[in-house]
Amino acid sequence: MAANLLAELTQHLHARHLHPTPAWLQSFASTTRPNTPLPALKQTALFRLLATDITTSLSPPASSLFPADIFNARIQSRHVAGPLVCQVLDISDIGHSNWSQVESIEAHERGETTKGREIVRMVDREDENDHNEAAAVGPVMASKGPFKLLLQDAKGMKVYALDLRGLEGINMGMSMGTKLVVRNVDVRRAVVMLEPGGVQVLGGKMEALDKAWKAGRKERLVRDARGVGEGGGDG
Repeated sequence: MAANLLAELTQHLHARHLHPTPAWLQSFASTTRPNTPLPALKQTALFRLLATDITTSLSPPASSLFPADIFNARIQSRHVAGPLVCQVLDISDIGHSNWSQVESIEAHERGETTKGREIVRMVDREDENDHNEAAAVGPVMASKGPFKLLLQDAKGMKVYALDLRGLEGINMGMSMGTKLVVRNVDVRRAVVMLEPGGVQVLGGKMEALDKAWKAGRKERLVRDARGVGEGGGDG
């Protein structure tokens, strides 16, 4: 790939706050076809980069990382300007009990969904794989939360975040490995508070992580619900 094309490609990614490592760029350049139009190169590079683990593919400036002392208990609240790229490793719907989410998943597995007070049977699924993946998430994916997320920055720092507002693009149907850009956020007792205007969903998916997360979601919900206690609380 010509140096000028590589420079334009790098600029395109930097504009989205993505700072790929030289090794990633070299690897990408080695797999592209000669004479590929620049718009196609940009689109392909962005798609591939969003599908990576950013702890190995990005090398951002320090301002694009969580503060090294973010877990310092003496700092009750702080402002993080960013912009900071991170990836979603986990998401929980803390607006619904664990058991209610299990029941939704099981109803989805039976091919049932609700329409008002009526139970509707879903039949004639053409793609069984799509059915199984959807069943693993269940209709609770339409929930507006609130949600608790586990985020990871490019240096591997893992931090919890809360979405109390039902932000667009954040839901139980999102893929694990989705990349977010957060900016101008408050961090309270090491928890990032996600607010409108402070979160940009870039997209992407880490295939293996996403598949394992979806496959194990029902089991995790059951385990967590039982951990709270069989008596009163159900998560």
